[in-house]
Amino acid sequence: MNEFIVVLGWFGLYAPVAFGAIGSSWGCTLAGSAAIGAMLDSDGGYGRFVGVSLMPSSQVIYGIVIMFSLQRSSIDAANGAALFAIGVLSGATMLLTGIRQGEVLASAINASKAKPEIFGISLAPAAVLEGFSVFALVFALVLAGSIPA
Repeated sequence: MNEFIVVLGWFGLYAPVAFGAIGSSWGCTLAGSAAIGAMLDSDGGYGRFVGVSLMPSSQVIYGIVIMFSLQRSSIDAANGAALFAIGVLSGATMLLTGIRQGEVLASAINASKAKPEIFGISLAPAAVLEGFSVFALVFALVLAGSIPA
């Protein structure tokens, strides 16, 4: 049983990076596809479309920070479950917020094709999702500090 908990701990250690990378790539793909479509329908402003399509890439950065904060602990039966829980739950947050952020950004890009003046305000929902990722990052860092070394 102890070996299984250690395996879960190792999985939890790397889960934030893996899930964050999946969420980032998926979200950037969704927003990037919308940006490419907007370039076909617009006469300018391509840089802003491409720039905001990269916004979901922050999820993998947060995942790397979480992984390094969890890595300070040795992985054994005493802390494997904690590493698993923190890593998987924060990683799942990065995965889902990255995907959803890409969807929101795709909608913002598509809407701003017709009404360019709403571009800035249409990014507010994506910023809220970014805030949820930051909350998960902060909670993971705080909880990682409570794991016995």
